[in-house]
Amino acid sequence: MAQHAGLTRERWAQFSLDQQILMVGNEMHRAAKLMKPEDRERLRYAYERVLYLCDLTIALHSRRGLRRELLRWRDLIAQLYIDHEPDAMQHRQALEVLLRFTPQAATQIPHVLGRVS
Repeated sequence: MAQHAGLTRERWAQFSLDQQILMVGNEMHRAAKLMKPEDRERLRYAYERVLYLCDLTIALHSRRGLRRELLRWRDLIAQLYIDHEPDAMQHRQALEVLLRFTPQAATQIPHVLGRVS
């Protein structure tokens, strides 16, 4: 997780919620390319980064509904992290749910996941 090891709560707080969600989504998008068995360790590190950024986001936002939904979403990623076999479909669904957290992030769904109804 060296890529975000130095990222502090204060630095993360400088980004808007839209930006935070999009950056978590960016990590998820990177992870989507690591579903082959030989990439398993790299996928686990990618999920660690996603969980770290998610934790920072949860820590910064006091809206109960947002925190509750982020915590639920985090549980999905934690399950993907501990699963023995990567599940590309669950990963894709989790990414779509994440991008629906904010209207700005949702505009990226067609670009990242293709046409989704």
